[in-house]
Amino acid sequence: MPLRSDLLDELQIPDGTTVEEHDLVTDGDVIVGGQSTVEFGVRGHNVIAGERVRFGGDIEAEGDCRLDMWSDVAGNVLVGENAYIGERVHVGGQLMVSGDLDIGDDVDIEEGFEASGWIVIRNPMPTIVFLFVYLSHLLRIGEEETANEVASEVLGEDSADCDPVLIPRNGSVSDDAWRVSTPATVGDDCRLHGNLRAERLAVGEDTVVFGSLRARSDIHVGTGTEIKGDVTTRDGTVSVGPGVTVWGDISATDVQLHDDATVEGSIRARGEVTMLQSDSGTGAPEADDSAEEAEETGDSAVQSGDDDTAEDTERVTVPEEGDADVERVTAEDPEGERVTVPEDGSDTDDDYRENGHEAGLAE
Repeated sequence: MPLRSDLLDELQIPDGTTVEEHDLVTDGDVIVGGQSTVEFGVRGHNVIAGERVRFGGDIEAEGDCRLDMWSDVAGNVLVGENAYIGERVHVGGQLMVSGDLDIGDDVDIEEGFEASGWIVIRNPMPTIVFLFVYLSHLLRIGEEETANEVASEVLGEDSADCDPVLIPRNGSVSDDAWRVSTPATVGDDCRLHGNLRAERLAVGEDTVVFGSLRARSDIHVGTGTEIKGDVTTRDGTVSVGPGVTVWGDISATDVQLHDDATVEGSIRARGEVTMLQSDSGTGAPEADDSAEEAEETGDSAVQSGDDDTAEDTERVTVPEEGDADVERVTAEDPEGERVTVPEDGSDTDDDYRENGHEAGLAE
């Protein structure tokens, strides 16, 4: 895994993330940048928080938990493996650690702590500094493969199915709003509470957001997603996929709306409003389907009505039953002949007469 300097330059919510009873729940890791606020609890594999991060609920980590100095946790901290608690951290409940505990000075744990392994009282190195120093040492001695493995394990990127939750520096996450000054990406099958505020927004498929979307730049809403509020961008384009339901208004410079999407409110655009259609024809108008079928069979579809110049053409109308009425007009027979093509695909007059059909003159 290549190391990136912009790891926390984006709010990233992986697939399957939900907010349940005021807890942020994910199968992967949770990485929170410094000076951020998370108003509810967190449940994940590894939980890593920078300096001066405040949690409004409990922290439950199946793996390790590392809290940098001056962090504040309103509830309990339950750790399945090892814990690293920086100096002057405050825990409003209990600290329960199944493995080793590395704890700094002036840590305030209101309801006491318990660790099954070793307890070392010292000032643990801040998380980012520790990771940087450790990886730098591995690279210095030529252990590039080991450094990549360590980084993958710490950042939770050893498996594509367990991407981490990334909350950038100075971010604010609560039931009321998710506010960041960076781009934001929400995965598929998520269930989030609160309004999303970001520089740029991309929401995946089959996600439910109990709030509105607001961004300075573009906003994309994936297939089957439901937005329980407004979708607003200041200087960008709003793109809405098929099967999307927006219960509020859409306001943008340009709007790209799929014809299978539903907008309960109004659409306001300073530029263009474009209606999109899927390649498979799902949700497309019936007339477009008839034209496509006519083109595939080599016929030309024309609109109904009298047109004396439309000789040697063929009009195809596909009713809902699935049969096709074909009206042929030729120069030799201006009156034309209308025949009904049965579903078995037979196309001779003998077959029609045997099946009880007779060809009649066109009206």
